Amino acid sequence: MNTNHKSDFRKSCIKRLKYVALFSKYSKNKRVIKKLKSIIRISGAKNILLYIPLEMEVDITLLITELRKEKKIVYVPFMEDDSFKIVKYRLPLHKKKFNIKEPTNSFLKPNKIDLAVVPIVGIDVLNKRIGFGKGMYDRFFYRLKYKPKIVFIQLELCKSKEILSDNYDIEADYIITG
Repeated sequence: MNTNHKSDFRKSCIKRLKYVALFSKYSKNKRVIKKLKSIIRISGAKNILLYIPLEMEVDITLLITELRKEKKIVYVPFMEDDSFKIVKYRLPLHKKKFNIKEPTNSFLKPNKIDLAVVPIVGIDVLNKRIGFGKGMYDRFFYRLKYKPKIVFIQLELCKSKEILSDNYDIEADYIITG
């Protein structure tokens, strides 16, 4: 795998996603959320890993509130070292490294997650995740002792026609785009 290809692909996807976020985020967001709710319902997931969205990612903020009202347990990433651990979603959120918001750290042992919703920058021809290049999600899932259902979500599909992933890059059970 050529690192330059992956880096160029990542840059072009980010550029495209920022553009899409400016002009058609609302409608694409609604479509992705609707499909995601359906997968959550069908899977019967109770413990769900979500994320705090960046501007160019699917905005799942209202979904988090909805799921919590339905008595689902919502976890989000809490950056730690070269990866993250999961903590229960709760307010207030604090801005951390890479402009990512997080709740306060928690030392409670999380339940086993049933479903993980992972934002993507793009996917390659093998449907493996291309993220921001920090490898945090890859390391998190590699270190997890079990495999929850994984859902990739993105405002607009950004897919490479070649293999850009490494063998440690994660794969999804579902891919949802606007």
